[in-house]
Amino acid sequence: MLDCIARIEEYTQLARSRFFSSKLIQDAVVRNLQVLAESSQRLSEEAQSAEAQIPWRSIAGFRNILVHDYLGLDMETIWNVVEKELPPLRAALERLRK
Repeated sequence: MLDCIARIEEYTQLARSRFFSSKLIQDAVVRNLQVLAESSQRLSEEAQSAEAQIPWRSIAGFRNILVHDYLGLDMETIWNVVEKELPPLRAALERLRK
């Protein structure tokens, strides 16, 4: 999951203009969000409980949206996830890794 976040950060350089100017970057970000969300379902209950402030169930549900509604995705929503949701998730995953 941390690898997916790192790739998203690399692709976008956390710059909104970079994300919105390239369909290739948008596709790469969405793909990494899919992998990240799928991977979140494999975390143990113990790990999820240790970081209970993270909406693990919502992340799993987000995966279904990414996969099944791919052509209807709103890139503004995807960018908001990248900008607002990934930083606290990264911090939680780094704490779990320790």
